[in-house]
Amino acid sequence: MDVILLVIVCFFSFFLAYKFYGTFIAKRIFAVSDERKTPANEFKDGIDYVPTRKEIIFGHHFASIAGTGPIVGPAIGIIWGWVPAIIWIVLGTITIGAVHDFGSLILSIRNEGKSISEITGKYINKRTQMAFFAIVFLELLIVIAIFGLIMAIIFSMFPESIFPMWFQIPIAVWLGWVIYKKNGNLALFSIIAVALMYLTIVIGVKLPITLPGIGFIPATGVWTIILLIYAYMASMLPVTTLLQPRDYINSHQLIVALFLLFVGVFTSAFRSVNFHIVAPAINFAPKGAPPVVPFIFITIACGAVSGFHSLVSSGTSAKQLARETDGQMIGYGAMVMEAILATLVLIAVAAGIGIAYESGDGKLLTGIPAWTAHYSSWAAAEGLGSKISAFVIGAANMITSSGIPKSVAIAIMGVFVVSFAGTTLDTATRIQRYVLSELFGKFKIFQNRQFATAIAVITAGLLAFATGASGKGALKLWPMFGATNQTLAALALLLITIWLKRKGGIRFLVSGIPCVFMALITTWALVMNQISFIHVKDPLLLTLNMIILFLNLWIIVEGTIVVLKKVK
Repeated sequence: MDVILLVIVCFFSFFLAYKFYGTFIAKRIFAVSDERKTPANEFKDGIDYVPTRKEIIFGHHFASIAGTGPIVGPAIGIIWGWVPAIIWIVLGTITIGAVHDFGSLILSIRNEGKSISEITGKYINKRTQMAFFAIVFLELLIVIAIFGLIMAIIFSMFPESIFPMWFQIPIAVWLGWVIYKKNGNLALFSIIAVALMYLTIVIGVKLPITLPGIGFIPATGVWTIILLIYAYMASMLPVTTLLQPRDYINSHQLIVALFLLFVGVFTSAFRSVNFHIVAPAINFAPKGAPPVVPFIFITIACGAVSGFHSLVSSGTSAKQLARETDGQMIGYGAMVMEAILATLVLIAVAAGIGIAYESGDGKLLTGIPAWTAHYSSWAAAEGLGSKISAFVIGAANMITSSGIPKSVAIAIMGVFVVSFAGTTLDTATRIQRYVLSELFGKFKIFQNRQFATAIAVITAGLLAFATGASGKGALKLWPMFGATNQTLAALALLLITIWLKRKGGIRFLVSGIPCVFMALITTWALVMNQISFIHVKDPLLLTLNMIILFLNLWIIVEGTIVVLKKVK
């Protein structure tokens, strides 16, 4: 019953936050109005700028910001205890993350759908704009390279997910064609598309696919190459061809997954004697882990606050919003939905994993021993595969209690994870194309979609294969990704604060207070990372982290000067 109570309290908190605080921010702070013409309508081109129904854009936005973030973050952040993790997820989302996402979206809409990086030059200066671009480029470079690897790892762990993942593409293209070309009924054909997708999951269970290595390139390397080629092609297509319909299908997949997990919580509570929270409430000194502060705020990003979201809000979603008033549902609402997912992930790894867990030596463990076996130390829990498997195992245990075969439950969760990772991969590639076009706009060749996208994919490929044919080169930079990502969140909040300050009054405090908190936390984490990189004598991480730290402090100082200036 402890799990049920936790779910009710958290979900009720999110509902109240969206209904009251989200509405207050939309109407009183950002003053959204349908009388303003959005960039999607003003610059409509049928490729990137496309006015879209809010239900569809919600699916795209959520799938893009989520990826595997709200899964891997809580799945490892729980090592410090489920209490600090859930407090950060709930309060972080309501007061910081949703404000950050919604603010970035509206700020971009009021500035011709431009990215948060380019807007920096307008509200601070050109120097900070270049610094912001540098941080964004590095962030997206790591995201593209690492998410290709993540998907390769998931394919290896769950071969039953391969068939449904790839078959989802023609289903999505068909859905887009029916809706946009034939004016088909959205609800009807969406249901058909989702039904087809789940049929492919059943087929995937019966026909798992294993990709062998080719020559000297292992399977992970082969998958990384294939996925980067896919990212190039997907990010080149008009958003109505693949991105929107596939993400809309994924939004339905999310609803199904959340429903199964929600039902699984209640059925497990009444049917399984082992279903209760087995993770420690507080564990501030797990073996080998960094300090809980500031790193819990860095580790649990998606599901609380994440800088990458500002790139999606100002990169793709702002170019598709048909009406400003849709912004609350897209910006604030999608972040709340992600927090709901993060909450259920936390329950899966805090309680679901205790129902049944097979240890490395083949023993079947339950309860606290099951949790301890997986989270014996920071080293045991921090790997990408470990994070994902902890969630899938716990979630499958809960879903199985409702009568669904465990093999199907594992496949559903595996496809769920890999589908959202795929969305993040090609959305990040598309955003990187925008960034390159904005950054090198004076060079005509960078306005060419094919060229700019090729640069985005090639640079990510070079990083992925920097350490060999396995495609795991991005793992070299992974230790600095969390702090870099949250640095971007702090800087986006700073820009939102500057913009609100220009509007007059004290409304800027809504983003200003979260900005100060995130700036302190991320700077603290960057400094601690720098000390750690000095100890391990890693020149690459040492150099790049120093650059990020310098750029972070530079933008904060210049931005603070602008905030403190009197509004004329």
